[in-house]
Amino acid sequence: MNLQFTASGLLDANGFRAWHDSTWRTLRGQVASAMRKVGDQMEDRVRAEMRTSFGSAKPAFLRSMRAKLYNAKMDRFPALHIGSKIPWLGIHEQGGVIQGRMLIPLLPQHRRIGPKAFKRVIRDLLDSGNAYFIKKDGRAILMAENLSANSRTLTRFRRAERERTALKRLPRRHEIPIAVLVRRVTLRRRFDLRHIVARELPRLTASIENDYVKIYVP
Repeated sequence: MNLQFTASGLLDANGFRAWHDSTWRTLRGQVASAMRKVGDQMEDRVRAEMRTSFGSAKPAFLRSMRAKLYNAKMDRFPALHIGSKIPWLGIHEQGGVIQGRMLIPLLPQHRRIGPKAFKRVIRDLLDSGNAYFIKKDGRAILMAENLSANSRTLTRFRRAERERTALKRLPRRHEIPIAVLVRRVTLRRRFDLRHIVARELPRLTASIENDYVKIYVP
């Protein structure tokens, strides 16, 4: 007696492959959709924490923190990345010590100056010959005189000096402190990105599981 067996459905190699590929595409789509949706929410929460941790953070600084979905390789599950391209943000997340000869601008917190603008100030003062150090309380202070030639360069620092001295108008050649020279700066931990993201992971897991149940559980 001759017996003939015919494979069909998932027992058929081609049928199983088609089912596998279809299921894989569906699962990838669900995971990517959940990551994209929850990633936007995580991005908002991380930016809110940055705003609190860094005080008067500029909008461009907050926008640097982004949620990015990597979903190009079809043979792998999607990946969600939360991070910023700003290189110095990491030390504020972990804390640490910076060593070297550094100039710290002597401005009140509400009159901050960016690194590029501060470099221009120092360069302009040096080029004009209106920059010199004095010793005060054991610290090296970079000074500049209130000269018309550096009027624009010293705008921020003149305002800060008027606030410190309560003078409505600084006399010509009045000495204005610009920066303090330091060799070591200790930065405390101000921002815990990993903790914030980890706190939001259950939301992502629940979103993926919810989509799975809707499709695969009768």
